[in-house]
Amino acid sequence: MWQWLVETLRTYPEIAIFLTLGLGFWVGKFKVGTFSLGVVTSTLLAGVLVGQLEITISSHVKSVFFLMFLFAVGYGVGPQFFRGLKGDGIQQVLFAVIQCVAVLVTAVVVAKFLGYDAGGAAGLLAGSSTISAVLGVATNSIGQLGIGDAEKKAMLDTMPVAYAVTYLFGTAGSAWILASLGPIILRVNLAEESRKYEEEMGGSLAASQDRLSGYTQFVLRAYRLTDPAWVGRTVRDFEASFGGIVPGSARSRLVVERLRQDGQIIDPKPDTLLARDAVMAIAGRREWVLEAADRLGAEIDDRELLDLELLMLDVVVTNKVFAGRTLADLVQSDLQQEGRGVFLRKILRTGVEMPVTVNFKLERGDTLTLAGSRADVERVAPIIGYADRATEETDMVVMGAGIVIGALIGALTFEVGGVPLSLSTSGGALIAGLVCGWLRSVNRTFGRIPAPALWVFNNIGLNTFIAVVGISAGPGFVAGLQAQGLQLFLAGLVVTTVPLVIGLLVGKYVFKMKAPICLGACAGARTTTAALGAIEAEAKSKVPALGYTVTYAVGNTLLTVWGVAVVLLMS
Repeated sequence: MWQWLVETLRTYPEIAIFLTLGLGFWVGKFKVGTFSLGVVTSTLLAGVLVGQLEITISSHVKSVFFLMFLFAVGYGVGPQFFRGLKGDGIQQVLFAVIQCVAVLVTAVVVAKFLGYDAGGAAGLLAGSSTISAVLGVATNSIGQLGIGDAEKKAMLDTMPVAYAVTYLFGTAGSAWILASLGPIILRVNLAEESRKYEEEMGGSLAASQDRLSGYTQFVLRAYRLTDPAWVGRTVRDFEASFGGIVPGSARSRLVVERLRQDGQIIDPKPDTLLARDAVMAIAGRREWVLEAADRLGAEIDDRELLDLELLMLDVVVTNKVFAGRTLADLVQSDLQQEGRGVFLRKILRTGVEMPVTVNFKLERGDTLTLAGSRADVERVAPIIGYADRATEETDMVVMGAGIVIGALIGALTFEVGGVPLSLSTSGGALIAGLVCGWLRSVNRTFGRIPAPALWVFNNIGLNTFIAVVGISAGPGFVAGLQAQGLQLFLAGLVVTTVPLVIGLLVGKYVFKMKAPICLGACAGARTTTAALGAIEAEAKSKVPALGYTVTYAVGNTLLTVWGVAVVLLMS
């Protein structure tokens, strides 16, 4: 039976790939405390295990999936990458470039000191910086070197060993260094600094309510008008008496969504006059409604009045009127009346939740989660930009054309001093993804890739590539690990730690960044989302995310390109 299984896997290597993926995703979800191997490392180790059966897989398989992965990476960060090339994002772009250069230099210096080849250096860089894409780009670059096949194979076999050994501290160590040591190095109380920054930004207007909870952030409740002073006054006057969002504060904003008066239920206009004993359906944030309850009148249960269709909708900012303007500025502008009845629940920038404060500046490509009655939300959405409604369809025309054009450009080779240089097909696919993602943020009518599909392209694309790498390197992996395991781990510790410390010091003393922003920028430039989560937990705030998005886009691009640079520098 065992021999039959082995022969079957050798004959049908596609089965071995899915076996590796299944094992990798299964092992990757287990945690010991807060530590986890992660799916990528687990898949690599599962591939090494399956690879002991000496299974041969065409290199074209990993190339196809790697192109799919890199396009998805570029697509996801494209809007922020190009936004960072102008305006106040330049500072964060420069910061990310400095930290990425520090990563490359540190990895090359350590690799040369220890006598590693190009494959070992690339694996060291990839694992200690948790940028798995380096493996694919470096593989292509090694393939273009003018050396023998045996030497190329030795480099390619060394790469996954170095990656697997250094990835563990690269992930857990980065989070620990930035969240625990970072505030000490910067000499700040991170939670206090974040609180002060939020106050400067105007104070938080929204609490995170992503989990399923009995607490609802926005409410719709019915009150009978009992104050005779409001009889004959307009709905506009009534709503205005409860204030609104103004710079430096977070005063309540309540809306009269429906009225029962004169024997009928109506959808009131701002100039509708209030009648005696009118019953009002009041919408607003829970804390605002409760605070104003004693002024609203007697609360009653009016099911028919409250039977209003509500909607929560993601809207992408594409209207240039909103770009660069603060929330307070928008509320105080002529757009205030247009937004009546609509509440802002959350802001996402490149998939990262931003702190919702009155002085937060919106940018094109930001995703706003709006809540309110269907009629109000549907009215406001086109003014802001594109309503990002759930759909299962991916624009494969744009994706396919983007990968083809990008890969063709990347395949072009130029010689500089007798050394062949090219972006490689993988680098071309990454750039194509950046451009397509940016174009999508500017014009939302084409190029859509739903979030679940993007997850598949990212995770299945990368992990299929990693699975093939592990299976192919399996026979030589164990011997390499036994020979260099401890040395590799210590090398990875250095390559992980030194660039982060450099980033913290440069952010504080050169760019004069606020501590929470500096820590978020370090995590972004190193593309370590796990570290951002740890920093936000320590800060008890979403403020560090303000430094993450632009630097993440730049870091993701540069660190991937370093797969070419590290091979050239080492060879």
